[in-house]
Amino acid sequence: METLPFRSIPKRNRIWLYGLIVLFIIVTGILLYIYYPYASTKKNMYFTGKYPILIKGAIQGNAIHNENSLYIPLKLVEKQIDDSIYEESKSLIITTKLKVIRIPFNENVLYVNEKPKQTNNPIVKIVSGQKYISLEILQALYPIEYQLTKHTGIVWIRMNGEQYHNGKIVSHDVRKAFLRLRTKPNLQSSYNVEVKKGEAVHIERELKNYYYIRTLEGIGGYIKKAYVMKQKLENVQIAFPKEAVTLPAIEKPIQMSWEAVYKKTPDPSQFPTMAGVNVVSPTWFHLKDDNGNITNLLSSKYVKWAKQQHMQVWALFSNSSNPDLTKAALSTFEKRNRIIQTLLKVAKKEHLEGINIDIENVRSKDGPLVTQFVREISAYFHANHKYVSMDITFIAKGNWSEFYERKKLGKIVDYLIIMAYDEHWATSAEAGSVASLPWVENGLKPILKLVPNDKIILGVPFYTRLWKEEWKDGQKQTSSIALTMDQANKWIKKKKATIQMDTESGQHYTEYIDSKTNTTYKMWMEDTYSLAKRADIAVQYKLSGIASWARAFGNEDAWVALRSTLSVYNQK
Repeated sequence: METLPFRSIPKRNRIWLYGLIVLFIIVTGILLYIYYPYASTKKNMYFTGKYPILIKGAIQGNAIHNENSLYIPLKLVEKQIDDSIYEESKSLIITTKLKVIRIPFNENVLYVNEKPKQTNNPIVKIVSGQKYISLEILQALYPIEYQLTKHTGIVWIRMNGEQYHNGKIVSHDVRKAFLRLRTKPNLQSSYNVEVKKGEAVHIERELKNYYYIRTLEGIGGYIKKAYVMKQKLENVQIAFPKEAVTLPAIEKPIQMSWEAVYKKTPDPSQFPTMAGVNVVSPTWFHLKDDNGNITNLLSSKYVKWAKQQHMQVWALFSNSSNPDLTKAALSTFEKRNRIIQTLLKVAKKEHLEGINIDIENVRSKDGPLVTQFVREISAYFHANHKYVSMDITFIAKGNWSEFYERKKLGKIVDYLIIMAYDEHWATSAEAGSVASLPWVENGLKPILKLVPNDKIILGVPFYTRLWKEEWKDGQKQTSSIALTMDQANKWIKKKKATIQMDTESGQHYTEYIDSKTNTTYKMWMEDTYSLAKRADIAVQYKLSGIASWARAFGNEDAWVALRSTLSVYNQK
């Protein structure tokens, strides 16, 4: 095959080609310098409408300007400022530590602990079906501050305790693309605003090599750290009067005992010595009807006796364990207030130190009604220097547990008393302990994740159940009766039953078989050993004390055992 001769490019043409290549490189370099990394030039709409609201680092809705006042959506307040605000029919109810504030819609008045105060403008307005509340009243009720920015018209709300760093833009004469606050931490995202060299800003957070900053006009976005000088950390501190709750002094640990009153208060002169007990809670008040009237079994003689024994009286109020009655009686402010004012009047007249709220067996959907009642009664009782405690169960399914909003309740009352019983109810199909020690400890742990330990008092049983298992028609039938501590001891002595340690329950256990009837009796005992172990749990988890149900089931040994174990509090 014949080889073709190589045709070289003429020298003049080669020079021209080299020139084109060099020119291309120069132009490309200039373009890369100008446009790389191809920053977006798209400007974002940071807010829409008039009076956008900036709160907790985000634009959230719009305020309205009405009658020379700014109003913000009530839903936003409930979400970002106070989730305990309660709406009812045509009014708003806000509770503080010492006040119940009722605000009728579209009226120039509010009620503080039912005392009217006139206002120049309505506090809550309904506009186009949406509720708005005055920022002026919010500033009076909460530690917040706000400003209306000059050029953007942003309503900038700051909360007490917010933190940010001051900052200053240092541009080093870079092009504008680098000084635009981006919607995302990259130059390819759209931008909200362009800042200038020397401009003061707030640095709210950082992500790798970017800051999220905010201009003094309230517009925020991402910018590279290289263009911001980080300065002093600022803490938002808003002068706000704190409500102080002053209560009667009481020595810790609290050792409370309930006094079960069914028709008449027992004669306290016949009571045994209750070593260590510093609070008694007689079950005097019960919900009577769906209008908020109550049954009152108070005994002035008992109150006088308790004070002579240097015991505080936290009288118990019960909902009578009736879910329908409870819903009806707590469904309106007027009915709740009738209950509260009746109890408060008696508490003030008899110089009671507190109230113990025992609300049980409520449908889960009615839990918020119970929580609101507790908010309102707590404000009134605290304003009158009286304790508020509330009884709760362990977390479980059903009406006896699900309705308790434990985390919220723990922030409202002084103490939550856990009724750490019944593990096995009187009608249980299987015999078992009233409250085995592992069951108590396992039930306590989830509550401690919701409520501080110093707000919890551990309820302990003074009673036990004598279980009877018998066979009828080939089937086992189980029944039980409740015994006091003394009755249990007498039964064991009479039957000459043997007591042994049950490692599973952590309690003393006895079993007796009646050979004539082929009946088996079982009992997990409440004695000084089990009570000391229960007090150990209170000490271990640094709870505020113990409450025993009930005084009549116990004996002198019971209180001695509790006091002896709880005495380590004073040694720490």
